[in-house]
Amino acid sequence: MLKVERRSLICVLLAMVLFFGLMYYVLKLSLNGEEWATFEGNMLVYTNGQINRGSVYDRNDVLLLDCNEEGITFNENAKIRQALVHTSGDIYGNVSTGILSSNKGALIGYDFINGVYTRDNEGEDIKLTLDANACKVAYEALGYHNGTVGVFNYETGEVLCIVNKPAFDPIYLNNVEGAYFNTFLQGTVVPGSTFKVVTTIAAIENIENIEEFNYNCDGNSDINCSYNHGNVDFYLAFAKSCNGAYGEITNELGASMMTDYVKKLGLTNSYNIEGINTKEGEFLFSENENALAWAGIGQNMDRVNPCSMMILMGAIANKGEAVNPFFIYNSEKIFNSQNQSLGQMLNKDTAKEVEAMLKNNVVVTYGESNFDELDIYAKSGTAEVDNQNLSNGLFTGYIKNEGYPYAFFVFVENGGSGSSSAGSVAKKVLNELIN
Repeated sequence: MLKVERRSLICVLLAMVLFFGLMYYVLKLSLNGEEWATFEGNMLVYTNGQINRGSVYDRNDVLLLDCNEEGITFNENAKIRQALVHTSGDIYGNVSTGILSSNKGALIGYDFINGVYTRDNEGEDIKLTLDANACKVAYEALGYHNGTVGVFNYETGEVLCIVNKPAFDPIYLNNVEGAYFNTFLQGTVVPGSTFKVVTTIAAIENIENIEEFNYNCDGNSDINCSYNHGNVDFYLAFAKSCNGAYGEITNELGASMMTDYVKKLGLTNSYNIEGINTKEGEFLFSENENALAWAGIGQNMDRVNPCSMMILMGAIANKGEAVNPFFIYNSEKIFNSQNQSLGQMLNKDTAKEVEAMLKNNVVVTYGESNFDELDIYAKSGTAEVDNQNLSNGLFTGYIKNEGYPYAFFVFVENGGSGSSSAGSVAKKVLNELIN
């Protein structure tokens, strides 16, 4: 009898080991199954080291890349290939944010139940929200300058344009420094005066009677203005981008308040865009008045992620509600954040007041006639960077043309004036998307 009990106990223990072992395997399979299936040693989905199934299209069904047993083929237009390389990827897998690297499982048709098995062995078609022609226009508009351009629908989250330079043709090996790097998602830039949007929001919500603000700018403050702006109120200080006025406003707000607001407005967040984590912004607000003033105008140690700034501008346009961007249309086989609200980033009244100030910038400083029929709301920036002959140009904002709720961020390295260099790029891309 004792022997039977011992054997029964052993059987029960073995059954428990098998059960928990099976549960552990299922857990590992759910977590790592896609990685195992897309391992380059899997000859079912790779030929000569390249994925042999799946295709990628833009929002208008323009073929961007096709994977088959004869190899990977890209769009026949070299400018489109270069403009989309940081989203589509390259045949060698050097671009980490590209579909060929970051969404291999979706491309080959992996799912938890069937693995990579499909009856036709053709993988999946992935449709992007991006507009290939608009990306091409952005790439060409940057000209000889490096930089980044992003445009998204601030109501739905659809990204219509992501372009980075330096770039390269994905069918060739590349040795250009920085060409594999997706600045829009992975990088940070000195925001320059575009950061005054943040300081403006903080001032509206925390400085009593800010509408009565007045400053006499003679161009000789500790943080020199480019011009003698004379007597400016709050609206005109923003429109003329008066450094002296905004230095004073920043010091009234204080370092702690500015630290709170870059966090509140999402500039220190890392956003998950189709499984790719964006770079967090970096800011240092010192108790030293001069250093704090420089930080308040977007210089000093300020570093902003382009995608985060685009999201903030979209929130202002969307009555304070922020929306998470996405660039792949809905599929059961991929992570997708379609129509995912990020919550109320700022209150509706603040958003409405900032919007009026952004429009005033265009009317007073940039000139509405310079943007054709675009109903545009914007802030320019000119960021000074060490060891550069020219400043970097930035332009960010949104349009409210009927049916085209688009927010944007443009950065042009060595572009000089933001309104002319980056503003010109924004105008060309937005007109392409509308027309």
